[in-house]
Amino acid sequence: MRFAAAAGLLLSVACSSSRPTPTGNNAPDAGLQQVPATGLEGCLLYTDGRQTGTVPRQVPELSGLAASQKHPGIFWGHNDSNNPFELFALDEAGAVKATLTLTGADPRDIEDVAVGPCAPGGKEACIFLSDTGDNFERRKEVRLFRLPEPAAVENATLPVETLLFTYEDGPHDAESLIVDGRSGQVGVLTKTRASLGDLYAVEGLKPGATGKARKLGTLRVPDDVDRLATAASLHPSGERLLVRTYTRVWELRRPDAKRLEDFVQAQVVEVPGASQAQSEAVTFLQDGRGYLLGSEFAGEPLVRVDCR
Repeated sequence: MRFAAAAGLLLSVACSSSRPTPTGNNAPDAGLQQVPATGLEGCLLYTDGRQTGTVPRQVPELSGLAASQKHPGIFWGHNDSNNPFELFALDEAGAVKATLTLTGADPRDIEDVAVGPCAPGGKEACIFLSDTGDNFERRKEVRLFRLPEPAAVENATLPVETLLFTYEDGPHDAESLIVDGRSGQVGVLTKTRASLGDLYAVEGLKPGATGKARKLGTLRVPDDVDRLATAASLHPSGERLLVRTYTRVWELRRPDAKRLEDFVQAQVVEVPGASQAQSEAVTFLQDGRGYLLGSEFAGEPLVRVDCR
């Protein structure tokens, strides 16, 4: 969220984990030498990003994006904290195709969105919103909100289910939600200045109960040159995981990955990013052949990266 970005910049002298947002030829992917994704489903190499549109005025604090599983070309997006409880159906140009007014909960700090099975092993698709922002790491419980993905892209008022959980080792700030479309496994990646993030599997999620987030391991980039994960997206194959920070985009690759814990030992490579004011959203495209990058602030570019 915006507060965390400012705090990270103020601490950049003491902590190498945060840097000013790059622009133009100073962007992290300028002249990026890509590592081919040999033997993996999806793109072997990526193109440079191209602007497809801009963040609409209805989503001035865009904090998460997720490709719809039912509606090709539609992306679910949401605002950060202190905004109405709404979910937006967007296209890659930033046009708002529908607004979902959500009821049944009072969010505190929604940070990411993902689409996947409503329950492990299930076939119906649900949208998950992660109310897991916790800048000062004081929240005793955090929450996911779940609703079935609508059959039509149209304005509607819909209720959500609240899924509480706690971390096994105490509170954490987390802005990245992961849902495995194959198994329904749910994970969160924490936002920390110590690494790219700690990966947790969230288990026992159901209304009226409190689930538990179990630590799977710590994710790191080569030479620890980047930290503070702000968003994540799992490839439809389950073998590639995108992780976004304020300055770069990383792809974790693990052939034959079956569960999220396999990514603790994955290959980590930098992939093309985008120069955006507040880099807080990333999602693979529905078919997995590229990804879309979003930012807070209305008018900021939406950037699509495709297969080369």
